[in-house]
Amino acid sequence: MRLTRRQYLAASTAAAALPAAAVRATPPAGALARAGDFAATDIAYLDNGSQHPMPLVGKAAVEAYLAKRTLDPAAQGYVLDDEAPRAAFAKLINADADEIAWVQSTTAGEQMVLRALGLPQAGGHIVTDTLHFFGSIPLYEEMARQGCEVTWLRPVDGRIRIEDMRRAVRKGTKLVALSLVSTINGFEHDLKAVCDIAHAAGALVYADIIHAAGAVPVDVKASGVDFAACATYKWLMGDFGLGFLYVRRDVLPRLKRSNYGYYGMKTFTPHVYPLDPPGATIADYDFSPDATGAFALGTHAHAVIAQLGATLPYIAALGVPAIQRHAQELTDRLKQELPRRGYPLMTPPEARTPIVTCVLAGARERLTAPMAAAKVRLTIGANRFRLTPSVQNGHADIDRFLGALPKV
Repeated sequence: MRLTRRQYLAASTAAAALPAAAVRATPPAGALARAGDFAATDIAYLDNGSQHPMPLVGKAAVEAYLAKRTLDPAAQGYVLDDEAPRAAFAKLINADADEIAWVQSTTAGEQMVLRALGLPQAGGHIVTDTLHFFGSIPLYEEMARQGCEVTWLRPVDGRIRIEDMRRAVRKGTKLVALSLVSTINGFEHDLKAVCDIAHAAGALVYADIIHAAGAVPVDVKASGVDFAACATYKWLMGDFGLGFLYVRRDVLPRLKRSNYGYYGMKTFTPHVYPLDPPGATIADYDFSPDATGAFALGTHAHAVIAQLGATLPYIAALGVPAIQRHAQELTDRLKQELPRRGYPLMTPPEARTPIVTCVLAGARERLTAPMAAAKVRLTIGANRFRLTPSVQNGHADIDRFLGALPKV
């Protein structure tokens, strides 16, 4: 439910009645980020899994790009490098750069994969689960309506059990689609085990890695996953409108071409414009024999490319294992404290992902006002809430959240 006007006014009044939270110029004690990495703030921002704050190196990179775009005479030597971020992302997930294509979003990448497999027209069996991204639920419901057989696995104690996956995948299964790390509760699949099961049955595997890349170690080669996609505005500290699609090189020949974008072309020779060479066709062209050639469409979000040129090296310098360890220190504390206070976990206690989710009936009505008053930012749904700490958070942020949490 949405807040009523009365509830909104009550929250605003409560916030105004409290002394303003101090603007801190440096991250709190214990944060992995260093002084000057992020802008000063008075917010305990624990919603990084919705949209990660932009580090200042990313802001500076965007400003340099915008100076060129506004024709600043001092910036006309600026050249956007769109290859370096793609290579940096490839390294982050242990892929080769030619296995990575720019896409608009995670959802765009997932739907491109389905089209490349000829779905839904070709039919076949798909296995997915209800901890996959909720925005993909209509996608696979539509696949079922249009002729595919779709098996939905459901969690048991917040986990998709590997034995249930083994039972579901069979001869005739075309695709297993999942979120490597669930946006719902932070459950992480054993991706190699899933891929081994799928490949033994002749199926391919797609993984949404938007809550994994940059937050937990991802190794596409070790897992054997066939496709993976993610946008950049979460743990990659980028922004909306741009993401990455990974396609395993040896899978490309098995795919149906469904994209004909000019960014995917390797050569193009027209025969229709003044001074063009003569030819029997309108144009001669070839697509690149890689992921970009198969999946690239038109223009990309150049400001985000500029930003990623700074944020991906920043993530690499911190190191994903260190990022994971830091977040786990904070999430372990939450997993211990929240059940003691009467808030049942949806997140498996052993999860090593930066996500903690609790069930709470009427969460939006019960938490919105006190969290707004304390200037704590987290994801609050109708009947659950989620905290997603990152590098710029410390125990002081957890303290402020717990101090604002109502008793149950």
